[in-house]
Amino acid sequence: MGKFNELGLNENILKAIDDMGFEEPSKIQAEVIPVLLEGYDAIGQAQTGTGKTLAFGAPLLNNLVREPGKINSLILAPTRELAIQVNDELARIAKYTKVKLLPVYGGQPIERQIRAIKSGVDIIVGTPGRVMDLMRRGIIDLSYINFLVLDEADEMLNMGFIEDIEYIVKNSNSERQTMLFSATMPDEIKKLAKRYMKAETKHITIAKNAMTVSTIGQFYYEIKQKDRFESLCRILDVDEPSTAIIFCKTKKGVDELVGAMQARGYSVEGMHGDMNQNQRMNTLRKFKEGNLEFLVATDVAARGIDVENVTHVINYDLPQDVESYVHRIGRTGRARKEGVAYTLVTSREYITLKQIEKATKSKIKRKEIPTIDDIFFAKYKNIFTRVKETLENEDYKRFVPLAADLDEEFNLVDVAAALMKIVYDKEVSFEYTENNIGSDTNFIRLFITVGRKDRLNPKILLQFFNQTARVNKEDIGDIDILEKFSFVDVTESAAKRILNNCIDERLCGRRVKVEVSTKSRG
Repeated sequence: MGKFNELGLNENILKAIDDMGFEEPSKIQAEVIPVLLEGYDAIGQAQTGTGKTLAFGAPLLNNLVREPGKINSLILAPTRELAIQVNDELARIAKYTKVKLLPVYGGQPIERQIRAIKSGVDIIVGTPGRVMDLMRRGIIDLSYINFLVLDEADEMLNMGFIEDIEYIVKNSNSERQTMLFSATMPDEIKKLAKRYMKAETKHITIAKNAMTVSTIGQFYYEIKQKDRFESLCRILDVDEPSTAIIFCKTKKGVDELVGAMQARGYSVEGMHGDMNQNQRMNTLRKFKEGNLEFLVATDVAARGIDVENVTHVINYDLPQDVESYVHRIGRTGRARKEGVAYTLVTSREYITLKQIEKATKSKIKRKEIPTIDDIFFAKYKNIFTRVKETLENEDYKRFVPLAADLDEEFNLVDVAAALMKIVYDKEVSFEYTENNIGSDTNFIRLFITVGRKDRLNPKILLQFFNQTARVNKEDIGDIDILEKFSFVDVTESAAKRILNNCIDERLCGRRVKVEVSTKSRG
């Protein structure tokens, strides 16, 4: 499929993409980026979860020439959640540029958005209703924009935004470049494209592959980010897979995970694009011959892997798109055998998992992270089976005199328990302390109007909650600090105290607004 550096993007954008950990473009990115870089209008017909934001974001940021006081680009998205998601990804792609981004949507004080626009913004990401409101107030002027993106146009149509979109498009610079994304192409969208896009518009359709994952049992574990590695160890200790491929998103991630697993005695090696052919062939040979239990790989490195009898595929990190997910889990369940695919997700990543489930038309069932009791029981069953088999084979006879010696000094039940403890300690990889690390608490997700650009970090947020609402660290789950806002999972009692005490208090020099997020955790 080629590499990002073959698409014509500049160094600043390529460096940011590299930092994001993507090794090569998805289908939509490989096709859309060159077309947009050449200045054509384009219609992309593609499902959610194919990497669309990078497909339009990279060329948009690549070609953007900043003009003080003028809005250069507008991206319209159907929901507040999608606008936040798109804005955050664009901020990552724009890491090495000086481009200023602003998300605008309802449910937030319009005055703050007006102030931000007046102080100078290059790209606005917004929902149609709020954008139109700001246009009518004379705050947003689209007569100079160079680039307009309609993301998930069919969703915007379903939500009744078609008139708002027409109003926005009609009042935009007629010389602009337009990009429209839609999973389906209903008549209204076709008419919209015909009326407002240039005659030589390029149509790019990413065919829906038959996403067959029927012979594979699919499950997910909801984890806390800080417990990702321990959660993996617990799963491996309970399931004891004989051969498993574990997927990471980045090359660095592969190296770090392999190091951590090797330190705990796992038989594991990694594979990624920076390794030479010989290294990769050697690792693969060991894995095929059964001399390695676990292989940790990136999507690109796993391409050539065709190994029978892989019992488990584990998504340590979520894949970049739905197709990668299908490729990954297709490595198990070969030759009509049942396979198992596990995916680790934080509450923030749950929305992406739901998109994968929808696109693959399959059910990804929830599993609880194993407790220490579960691990103990699994290991006990395993040791019991091995002892029983050894007794049946009678190849233990040479140890009988040793057992007789022990019998003179100790109770043989105690001896058997001590030997089992030795085996158990050797086989359990992690020094577990808490019985249960699963996210069994019912967390409420709060939306907070302070973010990374205000220099907020988790430590400051925890101190703020503690001082203003007497909320302790134990009541806090995942904290996701984005560019201009944050999400935080808190227990129900903590949510009440925060909502009663923190609103309009000062955090990082700003009066903070807190509300219960509509961004579902499922």
